[in-house]
Amino acid sequence: MLDVRNVTKEYPTPRGALTVLAGATFSLAPGDSAAIMGPSGSGKSTLLYILGALETPTSGSVTLGGENPFALDERALAAFRNTHVGFIFQDHCLLPQCSVLENVLVPSLVHPRHAADGEQFSSRANELLEAVGLSDRLDHLPGELSGGEKQRVAIARALICEPQLILCDEPTGNLDRATAESVTAVLLDLHQRKKTMLVVVTHNPELAGRFPSRYDLVDRKLVRQM
Repeated sequence: MLDVRNVTKEYPTPRGALTVLAGATFSLAPGDSAAIMGPSGSGKSTLLYILGALETPTSGSVTLGGENPFALDERALAAFRNTHVGFIFQDHCLLPQCSVLENVLVPSLVHPRHAADGEQFSSRANELLEAVGLSDRLDHLPGELSGGEKQRVAIARALICEPQLILCDEPTGNLDRATAESVTAVLLDLHQRKKTMLVVVTHNPELAGRFPSRYDLVDRKLVRQM
């Protein structure tokens, strides 16, 4: 369960505190998904980074699987993110010198059970790449892939450690319409099969329309649309 309660984020400025988020509240259960929309600068990415424990809220609480990540020390927090959260960004962020398979396996290298479960991770990576339609691209470098293929690799990489929560920041923002629809279909299919919790922030109303729950960030407040 992801539980977000009254999350506020402020940044200090010479003229006083700048409020980016004010009292964001929502929850997701395993298998649930939600899209969050809003104009540039509305706080979408800030909220996403708080959900992923990359940013600390000024006030309010976030728990994932009943655990408060912001109560952990730095090392435990890094392990929490690695095992509980998968990230997909607008830029795929693949390592150019690594093959498709190696890129998918990168998060597993720092997983607490990497030494014991190395073969299991390799098997899972192959299964994920088959699921996203790239089983014939395992040895290819990112420079040999199309934009849509790169984003499919990023989806597989986000799922390699079997996280509870998948966070996507404009995952189709750099893709043409047809490719964006294809990547979205892959993302939603894997989310449903793995029963993850999925949050996507986007400017794209067509992408947001694929989600059963939709929110808008309006005047720093999170407002549910459906």
